[in-house]
Amino acid sequence: MSDALTQDYHAAGFRGSLSFGTKAAFIIVDVVVAYLDPACPLYAGANAQAALESNKRLRQAAGKNNVPVVFTGVEFAADGRDGGVFFRKVPALKAFVKGSPFGRFPEGLQPGENDIVVIKRYASAFFGTSLASTLHAMGVDSVFITGYSTSGCVRATALDALQYGFIPFVVRDGCADRAPGPHESNLFDLQAKYAEVIDEETAISLMAKSR
Repeated sequence: MSDALTQDYHAAGFRGSLSFGTKAAFIIVDVVVAYLDPACPLYAGANAQAALESNKRLRQAAGKNNVPVVFTGVEFAADGRDGGVFFRKVPALKAFVKGSPFGRFPEGLQPGENDIVVIKRYASAFFGTSLASTLHAMGVDSVFITGYSTSGCVRATALDALQYGFIPFVVRDGCADRAPGPHESNLFDLQAKYAEVIDEETAISLMAKSR
């Protein structure tokens, strides 16, 4: 985004910032084969692989600092009835019908026995799931968010994190979208209104402060 646009937003009052809390969790949103395979209509674009590598490094840092890791995935019944209007609106979601290889977690970034796995039907990792209550019970007040796609499930998850009282940190290096425009515009808007958008290095530094 241009400097002029940033200045306009700041002048209008969209310049607040959120400070890191005391205990964090790391939410990896839908980093699954569908977004990494160009053969899939959900392919997250040229930066998908770089985002995967960033997620691997972030996951390693989370492990070193005892930061709980949450993996989300998507799965629908064959007729999509559990996906409701969302499934009807986006035919590409048929890639996530139960048993599809596109729904698998990729090699090198798969849940471990101590990780939390959330299987969702809608965009946000929080909608229709127990994730918020799980994190609150663990004493989490801040969340790092990465994944695919920036304009869809990452954005929805960050917005709901804020609305559930968590401090959202969206890690730009760990996110990707099918085109640069939606990716950058959504990161800009998230920073302006709903989250702190940070880079991988900053995220790793903050993870070290989580108790």
